[in-house]
Amino acid sequence: MNGTYPELERRWKRLRGDGWSVREVACVGAPRTLICAERGDHTLPSIAIAAGVHGDEPAGPWALLELVESGGLDPAFSYRLWPCTNPTGFDARTRESADGLDLNRTFGRGGQSPEAKAILTANRDRKFELSIDLHEDADATGFYCYEYGGGDDGRRVVAALDAAGLPVDPLQATFETAGPMDDTSCTRERGRITADHRAEAALLGSLSYSLAIARNAARRALTFETPSRASWDLRLSMHRLAVRAAIASISQGEGKVARETMFE
Repeated sequence: MNGTYPELERRWKRLRGDGWSVREVACVGAPRTLICAERGDHTLPSIAIAAGVHGDEPAGPWALLELVESGGLDPAFSYRLWPCTNPTGFDARTRESADGLDLNRTFGRGGQSPEAKAILTANRDRKFELSIDLHEDADATGFYCYEYGGGDDGRRVVAALDAAGLPVDPLQATFETAGPMDDTSCTRERGRITADHRAEAALLGSLSYSLAIARNAARRALTFETPSRASWDLRLSMHRLAVRAAIASISQGEGKVARETMFE
């Protein structure tokens, strides 16, 4: 399944009254809005999850919607979700927005795109225990993640995918998506890349969503990548399980999560 943004938006709005607050956040200077969904008491530890910053990576937005619709998020936390941060690219199936921008390079200096500015402005008074950003990679052979803030959450996520029999990328080569990063500026292991967010930002010359939130608002940040050449159901399953495993990791400290069947 790879539906349209209006369909995605309609399904999110149906969750209103089911414990979720779902609102539209204006993109100042652009004729569009972003969906922001929230749930839980703000006195609880908070988790931010975003998806769809690249419009040609649709599995993240749909996996996040399915996870919420099925009640798959741990109620011990509060949540702020950005279900699709590039709605124009999502409908056009392009990496860039309708303005021709790679939005994941516009989160510096208060936001250099209407979408980034809307998200950063809305998040300015919030602090998160964990941030997760859902992506896809056309070059990957399996799941992998970027991890910021220390800890072993990424390793626990990879272990959960291994336990479920889902493919994990060995990361034996440097992907083009890593930009100027190489093995002198980051640490690579099977399924996991770690780097200092300040050093990575200096190399990139800009801020991604994860780098911006790791710098200003989140104690720990993870970016998940699924292989876009894999089957649709497999990619959705990877994202759903990875999100649950990350939340279990910070909740329990041991990454304990129930196994998810591949096409659940």
